[in-house]
Amino acid sequence: MKGILFAILGGACITLQGIANTQISEDMGTWQAAAITQTTGFVIALIIMLCVREGNFGAIKKVNPLYITGGLMGAIIIFSEVTAIQKIGVTLTISALLIAQLSLTYLIDINGWFGVVKRKITIPQLLGIAMMILGVIILK
Repeated sequence: MKGILFAILGGACITLQGIANTQISEDMGTWQAAAITQTTGFVIALIIMLCVREGNFGAIKKVNPLYITGGLMGAIIIFSEVTAIQKIGVTLTISALLIAQLSLTYLIDINGWFGVVKRKITIPQLLGIAMMILGVIILK
C-alpha cells in the first residue's frame, strides 16, 4: 500500500512540476526552466540527504556510469514535457507520457534490461496499455 501511495504522490508531482516548468518556461525559456528545476531538486535532495544521513555517498564508485546519466535524462524530460504542454496541453501530454512510460517498462520487464528480473506480461496488462492508447486517440 505504501508503494501505491508514493506512486500516486510521484505522479501528482510530475504533473504539477510540468505545469510549473511550463510557466517558468514562458517567462524565462525552456532550458532555463530545466536548469532551475534541476538545481532546486539538487539542493532539496542534498539538504534531505544531509539531514537523514542514510546510505553511503562514497559508494558512488560502485554505481554503473550509465545510471548516473539520470540527471541528463531529467533535463530532457523537463524540456520535452514543457514543450509538449505548450503544444498539446497538460492532459494529452501526461497521457502520452504515461503510455511512453508503460511501453518502455513493458520492454524492460520482458527483456530484463538494466538488471531487472525478467517478467512475463499478461494479456490483460497489454489490453490496459492498448486501452490507454485508445484513450489518447479519443482525447486528441
